Amino acid sequence: MQPLSKPLAGRAPRALLLAVLGALLLSVTACGGVGPGEASWPPMAKKWFDRADASYHRVDIADAQQAIDNALRIDPHRTKIRLLAARVALARLQYDRAIQLLQGMNSDEARSIRGRALWYSGKLDAAADELEALLSDPDVRDPWAQQVAKLARLGTGRKPFSMSGGLVAVTEMPQVASTSLVVPLEVNGEPGLGLIATGTAEAFLDSSGGNGESSWVSLRFGSKSSIDVKDVPALPKDLSGISRQLNAPIKMLIGVNLLRHLHCTFDFAGSQFVVRNFEPPPPPHATTVKLVYVRGGGMVMRGGFGQGESPALGSLLIDTSMTFPVALDKAGWKKAGVALSTLQPMPDVSSLRHGVLPLLRVGAFQVPSVPAVYGAPVKDLEDGLGVHLDGLVGSGLLAAFRVTLVDGGRTMWLEDNPNASLGARGRMPAPAPATGGQLQLTPPSGAPPPGEALPGKEKPAAPELQAPSVSPPPAGKAPQPHHGNPGPSSSRR
Repeated sequence: MQPLSKPLAGRAPRALLLAVLGALLLSVTACGGVGPGEASWPPMAKKWFDRADASYHRVDIADAQQAIDNALRIDPHRTKIRLLAARVALARLQYDRAIQLLQGMNSDEARSIRGRALWYSGKLDAAADELEALLSDPDVRDPWAQQVAKLARLGTGRKPFSMSGGLVAVTEMPQVASTSLVVPLEVNGEPGLGLIATGTAEAFLDSSGGNGESSWVSLRFGSKSSIDVKDVPALPKDLSGISRQLNAPIKMLIGVNLLRHLHCTFDFAGSQFVVRNFEPPPPPHATTVKLVYVRGGGMVMRGGFGQGESPALGSLLIDTSMTFPVALDKAGWKKAGVALSTLQPMPDVSSLRHGVLPLLRVGAFQVPSVPAVYGAPVKDLEDGLGVHLDGLVGSGLLAAFRVTLVDGGRTMWLEDNPNASLGARGRMPAPAPATGGQLQLTPPSGAPPPGEALPGKEKPAAPELQAPSVSPPPAGKAPQPHHGNPGPSSSRR
């Protein structure tokens, strides 16, 4: 048998090598590519992950949950899938699941999510350990984590939000300005006023008198029948500007981490704030709105715009410190079917324009002729949270309902209130001239949003998760109160 010639003998290995490389290239292309140090993606896992990622960023957490569960089923060990699944779990306040998904992962992102899950679940020592480990990275700057880590370490042996006293405590809410939700309470035995501010994750105590330290405080709600809430974590913040704005001495901001432990109802038209020591049964006539919390602290609901069986859906951050009913960005107004060119300038507020939403769907309720503004810095909040929002909901909308939070804040019941009005029946309230009525993000006293900004060194600091505060309109005739039954009803730069 004649031996192979040298040219022919060299061709076979080269042909075999080319065939292997071609097959490998086809495999990589089919699986969506391979990143540095990362195994190829199973095609279906990548599709489910991409869907979950897109839904999470639209704050469609229900769809994100379904999609990420399917991705986990196909590829349960991939880091990116587990991190996103943990973010979804934290948004749904499923703390144990978030912690379990991150087991064995010690990246800054994993520590940030896990630290928040531990903090909000009341595991103080573990939260302190996790947040301190996060802050040991010189590339991480997270003032919230710094304050909360110290507070968690000081809280060793405490059980946050321990409630005692009566079953139900009813407090009369003074109508100090516009639709601001102000609640009388006692802080460490001293009487004061709190402002329900769902745009903040934590409770904040006024530091204008010089006390700038985080602390654990005791609260009391009600007078005749009172409820005590002990071991409440509170961060410092200068509230003197808010006090001047409302013309009332605000001692505390009641953020969502406190609010969702109170089994509470607030009824602006009825001038009532109700705290309970139990989970109330559903009211006979109410609609159910599911809430999620981006990064554990940003209260978001889904709403529908327009008529028809399939209205355009949007994600709205709820911040009761904003007195306008609704503030939408460009995409939100487009979903509502309202051209920006039809919006009118706000008097004395060059940065804002206002108009009326033809219809806003909230749960099963269809709310017509909702006053709304354009020009609020929604983009700043989106950048800080890493999600897309269509706008903000303020106390001006919620004041038209009797609102009850249940299931640890995961569910909001809305009862229609015929005695309440919505934005003066479709007319936008005029801002008070004292501060020019500017919608603005109020910088925190060392507190970032309840979650870190998107990863990336040298990234600008994220704004506090406090939606734009707006000056109240001039004092006018307040709605007539009715007294119904208080029963069921980290930044990385």
